[in-house]
Amino acid sequence: MVQDKASLPPTPGRDSATTERPISSTPEAAPAGNGTTPGPDEAPAPDVSPTPPVPPSENNPPHPEPRWALAARVVAGVVGGLALYTAFPPLDWWWCAPLAIALIVASLYGTRPKRAAWLGYLTAVVFLLPTLAWVRAIGDDVWLILVGVESLFYAAMAALAALVFRLPGWPLWFGGLWVAMEWARGLVPIGGFPWARVAFSQGESLFTSYAALGGAPLVSFAVTLCGALLAYAALIRPAAALGKTAALRRAAPVALALAVPVLSLAIPRPGDEGRTVNIGIVQGNVPGRGMYALGDEPAVVLKNHANETKRLAQAVREGKLPKPDLVVLPENSTDIDPYRDEFARQIIQDSVQDVGVPTLVGAVVAIGDDDRATRSLVWDPVTGAGDYYDKQNLVPFGEYTPFKEIVLALWQRANLVGRQSVAGDKPGDLKLGPVTIGAVNCYEVAYDDTVRGTVRAGGTPLVVQTNNATYAESNLPPQQLAMSKLRAVEHNRAVVTAATTGISAYVTPDGKVSWQTRELVADMNVVKVPVRTQETIATKVGAVPEWALMMMGVAAAGAAAWRGRRRGDRMRND
Repeated sequence: MVQDKASLPPTPGRDSATTERPISSTPEAAPAGNGTTPGPDEAPAPDVSPTPPVPPSENNPPHPEPRWALAARVVAGVVGGLALYTAFPPLDWWWCAPLAIALIVASLYGTRPKRAAWLGYLTAVVFLLPTLAWVRAIGDDVWLILVGVESLFYAAMAALAALVFRLPGWPLWFGGLWVAMEWARGLVPIGGFPWARVAFSQGESLFTSYAALGGAPLVSFAVTLCGALLAYAALIRPAAALGKTAALRRAAPVALALAVPVLSLAIPRPGDEGRTVNIGIVQGNVPGRGMYALGDEPAVVLKNHANETKRLAQAVREGKLPKPDLVVLPENSTDIDPYRDEFARQIIQDSVQDVGVPTLVGAVVAIGDDDRATRSLVWDPVTGAGDYYDKQNLVPFGEYTPFKEIVLALWQRANLVGRQSVAGDKPGDLKLGPVTIGAVNCYEVAYDDTVRGTVRAGGTPLVVQTNNATYAESNLPPQQLAMSKLRAVEHNRAVVTAATTGISAYVTPDGKVSWQTRELVADMNVVKVPVRTQETIATKVGAVPEWALMMMGVAAAGAAAWRGRRRGDRMRND
């Protein structure tokens, strides 16, 4: 819950009757306050503590920070980055996230923007290297480049944070900056990379319910605010002369930090509507591993999924499973274009006729002579191929090649992309049997606006078709499942995931995993899924909370920079 600025404990500067100062006594560690000189009509304040040092400026260069203090900052940043990694799947120690944020704040607090930037970069590298270790399946060079580029966003955020730490209520402004940083990461370069957002470490935690109020951005903000408040309590030391008041000053931010996750329990959530649908989920598995997971013969992958669909049909006939109303196959369940290839078309038609209900097939289809589309294709047992959804958020260097001429000339591995994918331009609301499902393809479950657009178009339940074969048994499949758990709560929709190699799963609208497969096995099941149509507040308001939080953080950074410039001008005039 966003706290009003007035409700936060005061920060260094002129306060009603107190003077606070940071634990570190070096000028480098002292944030700028509001000034301590009384106005012409004010009586001098009692001298209850040493006068805070003058903040660093062009006319007041800081003394070098002691080596031990700099080492402490580095250690806090490194430990904070590692702790943030542990909050993400597969470890899922979600409670480590606010503690990690507190350590990251401690490493940045009281230093200047330049130093904060490289400390932020170091922290991000330590965090992202293990969190994005799944990228190593493509190549260590790709992994290191991606981490290096993404860490730049954290460096920029840290530099701005060094400014907002000088303002009253800085835990709020820091949280807003963090949201802005994650927004920017999801936008640029080449379509953005919104993975590893703090919200995606909270698939099932005390903070998850914030998703129903303001989506993933509000979850990230709540976790960051909680951690920043804990850091505030540790970093700000009230003057010893204040006695019991000093203890209260320290206890207040801790109480607020604890209140943030607890208040999520009061967020309104839509209830059950009583309607259900039986959905068959098929995981066919693939013959290969790594970059060549689909093997040398595309027909093998298609046959695997067709055979598993027939096995599901047989289990239904034998009474081992309930009859499905619809069946979902994964992304890339056929790499052979069924529009152009009679062999592929006949295999799909035969398996769909056997199960006897409309089936969502994940197909790679040709677009003209040079391009392709990753398609969710509705296949009817009588009429065959019908309506479809084409993936909107494509994987750079996986489904298409940015800067194609240059990259292909310099990087041989980029030729594995083959035909270039073309992005779709409409949401994934598809009529499938008795319901209109919301089709989402793999990578794009991380994109707020894509999932929200599909729900707003009428998609319920959400169906995530994914191909994780290249990244099997890495930390990608559990991270993607955590995103599905958050999306379920965010939009009050059940989420059904069908994966080529796992993890296929069914997530309830409350974000609980009701059923899931193991990885690298062929499997199938029929699950009873609630069909909900009521929208959450987050679905209705869309990106408004995100923009409000971002503007709050950026405006605070601008105000801090302006105040610093004015202070420097006054000192030069004096």
